[in-house]
Amino acid sequence: MPLGPHDGVLLVAHGTVTDLDDLPAFLQNIRRGRPAPPELLSELRHRYQTIGGSPLLEITRAQAAAVSKRLDAPVLVGMRLWRPTVEDVLRGIAGLRLRRLCVLPLAPFSVSVYWAAAQASLEAVRGELGPSTPTLVPTEPWGTEPAFIDGLAAGIRTHLVDDGKRTRVVLTAHSLPTQAIRSGDRYEAEFRACASAVSQRLGVESVVAFQSQGADGGDWLGPDLKSALEAERRAGTERVVLAPIGFPAEHVETLYDLDVEAAGWASELGLELTRVRALNDDPSLVAALAAVAERAMG
Repeated sequence: MPLGPHDGVLLVAHGTVTDLDDLPAFLQNIRRGRPAPPELLSELRHRYQTIGGSPLLEITRAQAAAVSKRLDAPVLVGMRLWRPTVEDVLRGIAGLRLRRLCVLPLAPFSVSVYWAAAQASLEAVRGELGPSTPTLVPTEPWGTEPAFIDGLAAGIRTHLVDDGKRTRVVLTAHSLPTQAIRSGDRYEAEFRACASAVSQRLGVESVVAFQSQGADGGDWLGPDLKSALEAERRAGTERVVLAPIGFPAEHVETLYDLDVEAAGWASELGLELTRVRALNDDPSLVAALAAVAERAMG
């Protein structure tokens, strides 16, 4: 069912900087107001410079354009932790005359977190919007959306060659402090459900790992990716097909953490590493996002 004439969609991504001088403020947002130590700033600047900058915003805009075409409805782009902020997007929609806005997080295992942030953003600007204030509509977690699983499996399948080498598929998502899980966050369960669905679609066994652990201390979800690669080498694996299924778009966590850091670990271990690309604006992801939005808008 197409969306109505006064319906729109807001894709919300994590956020990234296009100017490295914005890194201190960006990291302070991520760290909930705590300034980042100089060594962390230096390391992140190095990572962005190594990959030539993050393409996340550009890819998110391409995803929005593709979903808009499929739904024949306005699809806007906001970032949870940087610009363009959700508040800025809401301030700019008066001319679109939207009455309902579907909030669709581009973080399939963290939908509830992004939804709460979008609600807070609306409350922050409600007084400025007046009669143009839209009703925000939530989506369900979509990590097992069939078209999404199809796209992930298809991307992995192209790298599964029968050449006699012992190969293992490793599926990754961003790590999270275990305290969040103990507090009721369903992130890990939703990631593992997605991984299970992908493995079933492929008809092969896989292992899961958590990557890009934050710089703060404490316990984080595991196994971490380096430990998973070490375990595979001990088990006799010769090739790893590495698929970051928790990342719908390429970003520093894939282009550096996997293509540089994890590739280095694999080389040291004597493992052949093949990295599956993120879906970006692949038709399978576009179809999944459109289906999620249509279902939410009823």
